[in-house]
Amino acid sequence: LWFCVKLPISVRVEINLLLLAVTGLALVTRLYGIHFPRAVVFDEVYYGQFLSLYMKQVFFIDESGPPFGHMVLALGAYLGGFDGNFVWNRIGAEYTSNVPVWSLRVIPALAGSFCIPLAYLLVVELGYSHFSALGACMLLLMENSLIVQSRFMLLESVLIFFLLLAVLSYLHFHKARNSSFRWFWLMICGVSCACGIGVKYMGMFTYFLLLGLTAVHTWQLIGDRTLSYVKLWVQHYDFVLVRFLALVVLPVIMYIGFFYVHLTLLYRSGPHDQMMSSAFQASLEGGLARITQGQPLDVALGSQVTLRTVSSKPVPCWLHSHKVNYPIRYENGRGSSHQQQVTCYPFKDVNNWWIIKDPGRHTLVVSSPPRPVRHGDIIQLLHGMTSRYLNTHDVAAPMSPHSQEVSGYIDFNVSMPAQNLWRVDIVNRESDREIWKTILSEVRLVHVNTSAVLKLSGASLPEWGFKQLEVVGDKIYKGYQQSGMWNVEEHRYGRSQEQKERELELKSPTHSDIKRNLTFMAKFLELQGWAIFPILSINSNLFLCAHICMLFSFLRSPAQRKAFGVVILAVLCSVYVSYHNLSPLTYGQPALSSDELAALRWRESWDILLRKR
Repeated sequence: LWFCVKLPISVRVEINLLLLAVTGLALVTRLYGIHFPRAVVFDEVYYGQFLSLYMKQVFFIDESGPPFGHMVLALGAYLGGFDGNFVWNRIGAEYTSNVPVWSLRVIPALAGSFCIPLAYLLVVELGYSHFSALGACMLLLMENSLIVQSRFMLLESVLIFFLLLAVLSYLHFHKARNSSFRWFWLMICGVSCACGIGVKYMGMFTYFLLLGLTAVHTWQLIGDRTLSYVKLWVQHYDFVLVRFLALVVLPVIMYIGFFYVHLTLLYRSGPHDQMMSSAFQASLEGGLARITQGQPLDVALGSQVTLRTVSSKPVPCWLHSHKVNYPIRYENGRGSSHQQQVTCYPFKDVNNWWIIKDPGRHTLVVSSPPRPVRHGDIIQLLHGMTSRYLNTHDVAAPMSPHSQEVSGYIDFNVSMPAQNLWRVDIVNRESDREIWKTILSEVRLVHVNTSAVLKLSGASLPEWGFKQLEVVGDKIYKGYQQSGMWNVEEHRYGRSQEQKERELELKSPTHSDIKRNLTFMAKFLELQGWAIFPILSINSNLFLCAHICMLFSFLRSPAQRKAFGVVILAVLCSVYVSYHNLSPLTYGQPALSSDELAALRWRESWDILLRKR
């Protein structure tokens, strides 16, 4: 088919020299001297900790946002050969020789640099002149705060880059109705939105803006009576389905994909493990996985267990008791049962061990074959180290008087009989006779006598309770509440009937060989519970820009526009003066004397820190 090609073949290229010049200036202002200072600056101490964990493939969660931003920074660290060995403990700490400072900061600097040409193109795409676009670029180019946040290992410049690219791509898509690249721009918009949200949840506001614009434009398309429904949904070049796939399905898939990569890379146990469920922790290499590896899966009568609350708020903790009784009277004058304290303790301890006992037998060991505990069974819980039964009765709890006190029962020969029978209610069961599973089962323990549910109240006990968390019997418990759910974390089959032998057994580590894996989606959904959506803070400069644009629309005569142009020129000059005067603070050089530095303190509230080289 070569003879069908028309000769000569020519390529026509248009180069916007003004755009190239602006891009070059942006690269110079952002990349110049980014290795200085060779010390931890501001939030580098925060992001650097996650960076080291990435390099060592240790699991972590950042409550402020998704993992994509950290992966972007980790890419720069990986390309620079960073091994993660640096202690990020204070601002101003000198970087050691193994820290590739330039590589850590170059990606945010490049993102901040490319924000300038994106802003130029965005202003042009909105219908303004190239002169107006140049003015907007100069404002961004010489904004010291934008320069500073681009020159360090921070995520703001990366976030702004993706949001500008998303808006620009959508405008290209909307205007290029007859272009073959139209759908390409729509896909770029969806990818940029996903990346923006993946850096920080604040990117959702721009995403919702673009979804709103898409909804309006789609509604206008649907209202076009010249199009049949078939053409609208299937054949027409502007059909709605592609918009939905590009702006909804694609970002969702990419968002989930960020977490998939995050969890695939970070497979080792780390400092944030205890914030996650027992099943999540057991899926990581080391830590709880090392402790629980191969534990018996089925909880049986005679099993020795630690019970962890499913809720991680206020902190993860384990059902606990110790040889200290409740005070006879509390500070407010109310009385207690004076029985043994039962609390929730946020640390692993030998006093967290309990024994699942058959109420009809005196044996405390697992039979052969084991008799598994099933949903609906009645059990007793015996504290391993003190041999006190878990008990609740019609006595007000110390910090939550509307709930019942939970105690380790002591027979004081008074009219207070033991009430220590509990019904096992497996909440996430698949059948009515399901077996209680280690780590996997979420169990509600219901008191047989009073129907109260064993629950973490979240209140801290006073000094007499060692500031541990209060456990109560809740009689008005309704619905699904994580504070009333427990799961077996550590588990072994008890072999010792005598107290002394049992204490030695409880202090020894657990071992067996059954492996548990948590699915990716289960991990993903659990991580979403820690997502915190930040509150949008609106800068007053946005209102200033809006007022300037509104004022410009009222300027009709040439004289008025000329006068307004002079004002704009004066503003640009003042911007340059500000940029020039504050450059020593932006770039750290040239060195200033104390008098010169004091002269830059325009307001008394400025706290300028001096750093000696």
